Amino acid sequence: MDPEALVEVDVRAVSPEMLTAFVGADRAERWAQAAARARVRLDGRRVINVNSTASGGGVAELLQTLLAYARGVGIDARWLVVEGDAGYFEITKRIHNHLYGTPGDGGPLGAAERLHYEEVAARNVAGLRAVVRAGDIVILHDPQTAALALAELPSGVAILWRCHVGIDAQNEHSLRAWEFLRPYVEHVDAFVFSRAQFAPSWVTSDRLAVIPPSIDPFSAKNAHIEPDDVHRILQDVGLLSGGGTDAAQSFTRRDGSTGTVTAPVKMLGTGPPPSPTVPIVLQASRWDAMKDMRGVMTGFVDGVAVHTDAHLILAGPESKGVADDPEADEVLRECLETWGRLPDAARRRVHLASVPMNDGDEAATVVNALQRHATVVVQKSLAEGFGLTVSEAMWKARPVVGSRVGGIVDQIVSGETGWLVEAHDLDEYAQAVRSLLDDEVAARSMGAAGRERAAAEFLGDRHLEQWAQL
Repeated sequence: MDPEALVEVDVRAVSPEMLTAFVGADRAERWAQAAARARVRLDGRRVINVNSTASGGGVAELLQTLLAYARGVGIDARWLVVEGDAGYFEITKRIHNHLYGTPGDGGPLGAAERLHYEEVAARNVAGLRAVVRAGDIVILHDPQTAALALAELPSGVAILWRCHVGIDAQNEHSLRAWEFLRPYVEHVDAFVFSRAQFAPSWVTSDRLAVIPPSIDPFSAKNAHIEPDDVHRILQDVGLLSGGGTDAAQSFTRRDGSTGTVTAPVKMLGTGPPPSPTVPIVLQASRWDAMKDMRGVMTGFVDGVAVHTDAHLILAGPESKGVADDPEADEVLRECLETWGRLPDAARRRVHLASVPMNDGDEAATVVNALQRHATVVVQKSLAEGFGLTVSEAMWKARPVVGSRVGGIVDQIVSGETGWLVEAHDLDEYAQAVRSLLDDEVAARSMGAAGRERAAAEFLGDRHLEQWAQL
């Protein structure tokens, strides 16, 4: 690892005025005034975000969107990615799982782990010092960057730590993680969490900001796709049967150029892809134990497939495409083993899809098409920081069944935009999915209500205004 270089991610400026069509003139004007005040206060100062990956997760997607809009109103917002080795990411994944209140891989967080964590962080600090100048604001994201908060930086630099994960009620595992992290972050200028409940008791209210994340309606993940093109995209990449005769479908990249969907999705150990006319239950998320892909599969087979003709698609990023998640391969392997033990008839209706990550915008377009095609979208996490896949699905007018954990609770209005279920209750989950498959009128009504809620609460103008206030 080069001790002098953090990787800078290029972000193209985008005007937030584009959001006016979705948020209305009054909200657009309120954001314009907030942006003007922020420009005055930040004159000559840069906002430098630091995280652990440029692709493959919700944090990377958020940074791409928010920084583009911040730059679009004249704020010098930048994005750096830390470098680390396999041991470093094993440690930070362990901390990540503990913050969710789970034991993760059960490994230690002792003196040896702290030493290795600090050694890698020290090499990244050198790169950070080479970039930061007096008066800048540095926003560090998640456990991978926490030790950088101790860096000796030029005078007047403000350091904020933004934690995207957590648990509503602290337990022995989360407390262990906070014990590890506290020496690095306890003296930062401000903490930012998606929910107030995620903050440990030693974070004082005067330094705590609660800022839920948001989605971008113009990103490749959320941009409108015509229904016929949805089918063509999914057929071309092998997620639906048929197709293959038309030219590759195009999409708009973040830099404004046009791309095409050409990379086939790897269907792992499944039979023929489903027909475009078959109802689809979808969970699209990282191959992370907290997303409970195996539970989604088991509950579907036992409680949904036997009563309906629906198919289940579990879609996640190609595991090698997510640099900061060393457990992805193991979770995917466990899902394949569970699938392999299913009866033949059930296996033909459960599909594990590994989406290539060589082109992030192309991958996002495929997920966009999947969410738009799905009859019901599921996010049955065992723990969740926020779960942007919920807002993404609601934006596409899909009814969502989600676990009653973390930020999912802040998005789904149970009985209005979908259903909230207990995370470990497979029967309740299956019943909720069946109710939406069996009642198309209710499913459409919930989808429409979800679209309205996503527009009102989870678009970038609200998110940016809260950051500007902070």
